[in-house]
Amino acid sequence: MFAGLKRWLVPSWMTGGALGLLLLGGAVTAVFFGGFTVFAQYTNRLEFCISCHEMENGPYAEYKKTIHFQNRTGVRAECNDCHVPKDFGPKLMAKVMAAKDVWHHLLGTIDTKEKFEEHRLDMAKRVWAKMSSTGSRECRNCHDFGAMNLEEQGRRAKLKHPVAMQEGKTCIDCHKGIVHELPQGYEGD
Repeated sequence: MFAGLKRWLVPSWMTGGALGLLLLGGAVTAVFFGGFTVFAQYTNRLEFCISCHEMENGPYAEYKKTIHFQNRTGVRAECNDCHVPKDFGPKLMAKVMAAKDVWHHLLGTIDTKEKFEEHRLDMAKRVWAKMSSTGSRECRNCHDFGAMNLEEQGRRAKLKHPVAMQEGKTCIDCHKGIVHELPQGYEGD
């Protein structure tokens, strides 16, 4: 009786040993990678990022006042350019971590500008720590010490960037608050 039920529930190709497992594993992997890629493309859109009113009225409004939004060259960095790694593994981890923010929005923890501001310093510290641990990887997609022409930079940058290079600093070590306002309670490093 059980053998008949097993034959009915489990197709014969799945009991075919290594080849069956390999085919099943390949199909599951393809579905996972394909599904994640579609999910990542959808959630990387600016419209998705600012679909919560606390993001639109807070961080997005701040970003619109910066050179990363509007500048003389017309190059624009959007949310995913700074917050989502390009490589698959780090991108997957970033999306898992970002799900926590969506969850807290749904729970009501950060669903208003006031509540968002109350938690902003902790959220910023997590982002800064991640950026620091990766050597400001997402910043360096556009900004790289090796590609900088120090002679074309402003007086302070011309002085500070060589020291930062020598000390092994990366973008986030000096540029917190460059796109989003520094949270209340931030006392500097």
